[in-house]
Amino acid sequence: MSGCTPGGAEDRPSCCAPPRAGGSETAVAGPPGLPLGPPAKENTEPAHGTRVALPGGTFRMGSEDADANRADREGPVREAAVEAFSIDAYAVTTARFAAFVAETGHRTEAERYGWSYVFARFLPGELRRISPRPDATPWWCGVQGATWRTPEGPGSSLEGRWDHPVTHVGWSDAAAFAAWAGGRLPTETEWEYAARGGLDQARYPWGDELTPGGEHHCNIWQGSFPTKNTSEDGYAGTAPVHAFRPNGYGLYNVSGNVWEWCADLWDPENPGTRAMRGGSYLCHDSYCNRYRVAARTSNTADSTTGNLGFRVAYPA
Repeated sequence: MSGCTPGGAEDRPSCCAPPRAGGSETAVAGPPGLPLGPPAKENTEPAHGTRVALPGGTFRMGSEDADANRADREGPVREAAVEAFSIDAYAVTTARFAAFVAETGHRTEAERYGWSYVFARFLPGELRRISPRPDATPWWCGVQGATWRTPEGPGSSLEGRWDHPVTHVGWSDAAAFAAWAGGRLPTETEWEYAARGGLDQARYPWGDELTPGGEHHCNIWQGSFPTKNTSEDGYAGTAPVHAFRPNGYGLYNVSGNVWEWCADLWDPENPGTRAMRGGSYLCHDSYCNRYRVAARTSNTADSTTGNLGFRVAYPA
């Protein structure tokens, strides 16, 4: 993955963190010996996702938007076929993931590695100072002890965020949860078909205007990235999975909030990289406009960040 620095349409980078390993940048390890602190209290009553049944068919996939990153290979616009399937209306919440962990004892990539990427401005001063940062993306910190239970590292918890999307999960974590839930990760074709909500070639799941009538429809960055977020949409970090209006098929937050892992390999010649869709709360037009419905990016399968989650697809 390219370094995350501002660029034009040809080289516009992603707002996701750099790869943990296997990418073009050196993996960053957190400082050793930092205590994890007490785990967050697990919620024993998961909020099960509402499945949306979709009939399948054909649709026009991809885009040829002038402001798209050519390296992302969104285009050309082509007709794609989808068989009938179901998909969660919401991204998987921390509550649902906690139920999965409680039943299976699953240990996530971030827990096994001992660290994960956190947006620097979310960290207390001392932790921010001791956590290493990639040179190309200094707004990310490799934080020892950052996991799905402790999203900002030691001392943080899931209090007040049980209905927020789970984060700091790698591709294998998402796939394991999906299998436990009786489903799988959606393919990119399924994801885009569902995210479009029945609209043909619209830029966003609700139409072509980002803020129609001045109303915010997704959780992305407002202000000047990465120094000032005005949070005009109501959120500086993750939002509840049911925030904002759903699209025409009843799916919530398929633009912004958190990136979502898909089943597909990004590059068939590199099985370590996987496709991601939807953009996140860190996306901004001046930097990364991948909250457009056709936008796509990737990361190594073992990478985990504070703005990356997933939703589950199921057989028809």
